Amino acid sequence: MTLKTYSPNHFRKPKNEDGANIWELIKSTRTLDLNSAYSYLMLCEFFSDTCVVAEEDHELIGFVSAFRPPQQDDTIFVWQVAVHPSHQGKGIGKKLLQELLSRESCENIHYLEATISPSNIASQSLFKGLAKNLNCPYEISECFSEKLFPETGHEAEQTYRIGPFQMEKE
Repeated sequence: MTLKTYSPNHFRKPKNEDGANIWELIKSTRTLDLNSAYSYLMLCEFFSDTCVVAEEDHELIGFVSAFRPPQQDDTIFVWQVAVHPSHQGKGIGKKLLQELLSRESCENIHYLEATISPSNIASQSLFKGLAKNLNCPYEISECFSEKLFPETGHEAEQTYRIGPFQMEKE
């Protein structure tokens, strides 16, 4: 299946200069785990081929962070998908994932994985919808129990595995 990107938004690889704005974006969602500013700088520097920034009118409105797990050549792991609250509900999260999968860096990817907490209905819908768009199955399995997290109240994380799928060249 060929995925097309959307545009009035502009999608691109993140740059180091985006790190602080990405941190602010993640913070603004109030639902995603806020990692250190340093971690977002690292993603921009070392994982830019598998991360995507969405801009509108030169303002950062969305971000997806992802990487290829070393022992899984055919898999991309999506760490976070963030859309600024003022732009949520417009399909930008899905478009960020489509942009990611259409990149040369994902050329031989046939599976997408992400971890999602049981209460994060929006993310569950996003990834189930992506599987439907890719016309492929998905599975849900246990990943990290709540007991593994040092802070009280962190929910368990389940792995969503989408695929296999075949991306077509445009």
